[in-house]
Amino acid sequence: MNEHVKKTNAARLLDELHIPYELHTAAVDESDLSAVTMARSLGVSPEEVYKTLVARGDKHGVLLACIPAEAQLDLKRLAYASGNKSVDMVPLKEVFPLTGYIRGGCSPLSTRKAYPVYLDESAILLEQIFVSAGQRGVQLRLSPEDLLTAAHGVYAPIIR
Repeated sequence: MNEHVKKTNAARLLDELHIPYELHTAAVDESDLSAVTMARSLGVSPEEVYKTLVARGDKHGVLLACIPAEAQLDLKRLAYASGNKSVDMVPLKEVFPLTGYIRGGCSPLSTRKAYPVYLDESAILLEQIFVSAGQRGVQLRLSPEDLLTAAHGVYAPIIR
């Protein structure tokens, strides 16, 4: 953990819950905020880095989907997993007002309001994954099970 990094709300939540994690920092390329680029900056495989996407279901409202860096979200699968008939991505301009996070720094933890979190089932195969700590260039490394505990989330098959 880089001691010069201020703890984020997501890290403080994990501390409160006594959930082990590591805080990692990496250079941010403002012109490319992709999770794949973040994986490269961290020096890890893109399969280990999960991006958090904000979507809205027609029945149950806003929800968060955590999927591998290179994967594409399957909206039909997410709708099924979340009990909605349909799900659409939230427009970028709504992400900050809804979550308190900016593009490239959206964490599944400590959003302004607690939203349902769906972690792609591919994470079951990994001991540790990286997710945003809620700030660009700051990542949490923790077990997928611990992430789901902290986020009150569930595994779901939500990628293409």
